[in-house]
Amino acid sequence: MNEQLREIPDRILGLAIAALTQANTHAVFMDPGNEHWPLMSVLNAAHAGELFLKAIIAREHPLLLFKDVVSLDDNRSDELDIQSLLTRGRTHEFERLPQVLWATTGTRIPDPECYERLRRARNAIQHFCPPDDSDLSQLSLEFIYTIIDPLIVRHFGLYAIEHHEDHSVSYDYVVACLLRREIRFSVPDDFAVTEIEAAEEIADATVAYRLWLRGELERIGRTALLDS
Repeated sequence: MNEQLREIPDRILGLAIAALTQANTHAVFMDPGNEHWPLMSVLNAAHAGELFLKAIIAREHPLLLFKDVVSLDDNRSDELDIQSLLTRGRTHEFERLPQVLWATTGTRIPDPECYERLRRARNAIQHFCPPDDSDLSQLSLEFIYTIIDPLIVRHFGLYAIEHHEDHSVSYDYVVACLLRREIRFSVPDDFAVTEIEAAEEIADATVAYRLWLRGELERIGRTALLDS
C-alpha cells in the first residue's frame, strides 16, 4: 500500500480532535455576542463525529472509507496514491457511517437515536432552517458524550472532556456543565477538578446520577472530590 495512504487515519484523527475541541467549547461556553455558538456546536459535533468514525474505519484500511474502490483504478498507475483518491474518490455520507463502522469493525455506535437527531439538526442548520431541538447545546453534548466519547476512549485512549479551547483552566467548566446537565462522561484515571465543587454541581441531580458519579470516583480513588 502507498505510504501516503497509511498516514490517512492519523491525519483524520488530528482533524477530528480539532473539531471536537471546537464542539465542546461552543456547547459549553456562552458570552454576549456568541449567541450563534449552540448552532456551531451542532455543526462541529457532527464534523467531529464524522471524522472520528472515519478514523476508526480507516485504521482497518483507508480504502474502506470509499464507496466504490473499483472505480479508483485508472488502469495506468502502478499503485493508488492520494491524488487519485482526491480526484476520483467518494467517501460514505455521514448518515451511512454507523453502518459502515459496524460492517468494517463490528462496532455499533452507542446511541443511534441521538445520532439521528443530531444529523437532522445539522442538515436543518446547513439549509438555514431552525432545527426542532430547542436546546442545541444539550443535543451537541449528548452526541459528544454518548457517542463520540466512548468510541474514542475505546479506539484511541482519548477523553472528550480533555479537548476544549479554554486554555486558562483544565476541563473544570466542561465537567461542571456536564454535571449540571446530568450527562455521563468517560472519567480518566487522573481526573481532578480545582475550579469547581463537584458536590455543589450535582446538588440537584437525580439519585441515579449521583450514584454513577460516586462510582466513577471510587473506581479511580477520588471520592474526596465529592466529600470535601
